[in-house]
Amino acid sequence: MNTDSPSSTPVGARSGPLPHSTAWRAVARCVVESVRMLTSRAVHWPRINVGRRLRFADGTTGEVYRETAVSRAPHEACLLVVCFRLRLVRGRGHVLFRWESWLNTPLFVGFPGFVSKLWLAADEQGRYRGIYEWDGADRAEHYARSLWRVLALVSEPGSIDFRVVPGLRRDEVLADPGLLEAGTSAPDWWCPIGPS
Repeated sequence: MNTDSPSSTPVGARSGPLPHSTAWRAVARCVVESVRMLTSRAVHWPRINVGRRLRFADGTTGEVYRETAVSRAPHEACLLVVCFRLRLVRGRGHVLFRWESWLNTPLFVGFPGFVSKLWLAADEQGRYRGIYEWDGADRAEHYARSLWRVLALVSEPGSIDFRVVPGLRRDEVLADPGLLEAGTSAPDWWCPIGPS
């Protein structure tokens, strides 16, 4: 799967990364806002989904190892699913990455529209996924295309991908995966189909 060149999907639009300067400016603004949010205790780590194992349409599974959320109800809810495969990380390195990933929180919570993220451990093909709820499909895509530049520093070439699905809340999709199947003719790695 080569995901470094833009393509489209019937559910949400997927493009490549933003230009370097645009992406890094967005990440810098996010970090500043994230620090403000973290110091004001606006960021939370619910445990209700931690340990939950999800199945995906491509036959893989992933276990939720962390959830990050802010106290914000979306006006234009959308689902965002991001995946990547880490470069040079094998065996126990995955455990270290999951611990290190706490440090990545400032790279996303301050983006406009962020509501929540489920962090999934590497699947059977070594892919990590983030399943987000976002306020606004355009904001979600802007985040994913900015994040691409950060992920490219540590990911295998061609492994970064994302899907934006407007009009659906994350928890609704996890409770009823049929909501996604009705909107696409080719569900794949990004499409949760239920608990494993």
